[in-house]
Amino acid sequence: MLNQEPRLSLLRWLPIALVVIILDQITKQMVLTHIPFESYIPIVGKFFGFTHKVNPGAAFSFLSTAGGWQRWFFIVLALGISTAIIVWLKGLTKTDRWFALALTLILGGAVGNVIDRIIYGHVIDFILCSYQQWSFPAFNVADSAITVGATIIVIMFIFNPEKRREMLSDSKTDQAQS
Repeated sequence: MLNQEPRLSLLRWLPIALVVIILDQITKQMVLTHIPFESYIPIVGKFFGFTHKVNPGAAFSFLSTAGGWQRWFFIVLALGISTAIIVWLKGLTKTDRWFALALTLILGGAVGNVIDRIIYGHVIDFILCSYQQWSFPAFNVADSAITVGATIIVIMFIFNPEKRREMLSDSKTDQAQS
């Protein structure tokens, strides 16, 4: 069944990804310029502050000690995912605005971290949240955008049964056509 709904314009969504990328890179440059490596600047006591850390791995330092090959693996992976997201965005209709926003945030975050990997060989992280002896791994604006985008998708999937059925039926249709 062909979807006859009007398509979304990429020109409407890509500027959001560009804003995420620019904010991410500006904040990382501020960290590089003003925060000594491994130091901590408290903003809200010990609960929230800024630091200067690097992560050669992925989320939660996954593969951070892999020996260097992971840099190129994560660059290729993120560029592949970014390309898929752009293709996916081109196929969305005007009723898919929240999904488009989620994908756009993920795209901006992925590209922001890819820029770090290409230039520095690792990702710069600087936001740190702690409570007593527990500390969440440091993260950055790009990571935040990816998290917000993924959260929007999960919320849509859980609380929008119509969209969930549509997504599941589309994937079954795609599998049947393969």
